[in-house]
Amino acid sequence: MLIPSTIRAGDTVMWRDHATADSLGNAINSSEWGLTYWLRTNAANEGIDVTGAANGAGWEFEIAPATTMRLGAGAWFWQAVASKVGAVFTIGTGRLEVLPSLSFQGAPGAFDGRSQARKDLEAVQSAIRALISGGAVRRYMIGSRQLEKYGLAELLELESRLKAEVAREEAAARIANGLGDPRNLFVRFV
Repeated sequence: MLIPSTIRAGDTVMWRDHATADSLGNAINSSEWGLTYWLRTNAANEGIDVTGAANGAGWEFEIAPATTMRLGAGAWFWQAVASKVGAVFTIGTGRLEVLPSLSFQGAPGAFDGRSQARKDLEAVQSAIRALISGGAVRRYMIGSRQLEKYGLAELLELESRLKAEVAREEAAARIANGLGDPRNLFVRFV
């Protein structure tokens, strides 16, 4: 299945799928079969279906900007269903990410494009600074209730894991933007 793994709300989304076969090896192609993608998210009342148009033996799909603009940002799941009279087969399932649109009308609102890992890393670094400067209390009790926060060693370990995750995300973004893999090291012998 060639549906994009990432789409941006408000963009036109197009892809093509090739003919395939069922579990017995029988051809599933556009001359006999229809192919529909069903997209859903965990939000209530959010979902769309996209029916393919014949393109050779396969199908071509297009989602209009007005439709993608209504898609909420986050994880979406898809199911590709081939059907003809008397037969229905799921020929693929998967996940895609819908990115928010940065377009706006009038005055722009706030936008936080940081990943969750980046947000968590910055929160952990703030907690470390507060703990070191004496501005944070590790444990306190009110009546019979007690709260204990992370210690410095735990925060440093969490910071290290989050830094590695953010570095992986940044490397993937560089590669996606055509800037190469920052982990590659090239050596030239003269």
